Amino acid sequence: MSAGWATIIALAVTAALVRAAGPVAFGGRPLPGRLQDVIPLLAPALLAALVVTETVGGEDGLAVDERLAGVAAAGLVLARRPESLLPAIALAAVVTAGLRLAL
Repeated sequence: MSAGWATIIALAVTAALVRAAGPVAFGGRPLPGRLQDVIPLLAPALLAALVVTETVGGEDGLAVDERLAGVAAAGLVLARRPESLLPAIALAAVVTAGLRLAL
């Protein structure tokens, strides 16, 4: 078995164990109050981390370029009107493309 397949199998087993840990640990009991407050915040936090990593993460570390300006423009639109997701995406694309064209 190659090292690649061993890694894939190890990751699959680890993922299964992590997914089974919650039901095994709590077994139908309600989550503690503090944990119940935090769980809904995990998905937005992970999504934000993914966006930041993909935006400013480069091969050599931090890569600040036109993409960051596009994300900032979208963030300003969403800060003012959170329901306007499509205009925010369009503005991010326009700002990023405009800066790439200008620079």
